[in-house]
Amino acid sequence: MIRKIVKIDQEKCNGCGLCIDACHEGALQLINGKATLVSESYCDGLGACLPECPMGAISIEEREAQPFDEEAVKQHMMQRREETLPCGCPGTQVRSMERSVNSPTQQQSQPPVESQLRQWPCQIRLVPPNAPYFRNASLLVAADCTAYAYANIHQDFMRNKVTIIGCPKLDDVDYSDKLTDILKYNDIKSITVLKMEVPCCSGLAYAVRDALARSSKMIPWRVVTISIDGKVIED
Repeated sequence: MIRKIVKIDQEKCNGCGLCIDACHEGALQLINGKATLVSESYCDGLGACLPECPMGAISIEEREAQPFDEEAVKQHMMQRREETLPCGCPGTQVRSMERSVNSPTQQQSQPPVESQLRQWPCQIRLVPPNAPYFRNASLLVAADCTAYAYANIHQDFMRNKVTIIGCPKLDDVDYSDKLTDILKYNDIKSITVLKMEVPCCSGLAYAVRDALARSSKMIPWRVVTISIDGKVIED
């Protein structure tokens, strides 16, 4: 049948995942870092996801498509609720990872890892924007969970950087304001955003991009994504 249905421009999509939370039918998922329509029968064509996309990658088109199946959507959402916490966020999906266990001898032979945290506090909400440690600093803006997912975070990412951390899912605050002040008051040399692969974590990258625009400063920056099982999947 000919009906309205969402269309996603894969070239424009940056994989933020905001549209996924906005879709109440669960029709969208992140696949290979891009928002993807997983089933035509899950999409009602009303476009609740459109205003959430910051890149303008989603539109509504009329084309031949499977009819919207409300019963299939109910079953799909029930299955998702069984796999996630009550909020329904894809980032809370329960997963288990198999890890190798080193022997006591191997553990004892390894030298202790030295912390690379250069300042306190480190929470974005708590750091004063005019703190002296920000002057001429390379900045690491890291999601809380990255320190637990990525084993070598101190040496690979925190070394020689000022580290500030936050969780856009749990912190009820717009990081853009604080980050803008940090950039305005200090000569930041570079910014690295370290985030998890879950959709809500993209809020950190958006906050940094917004702060750069508002501060009117040209500062080199990059975004590194860590997978749930602790691997760098995008840089």
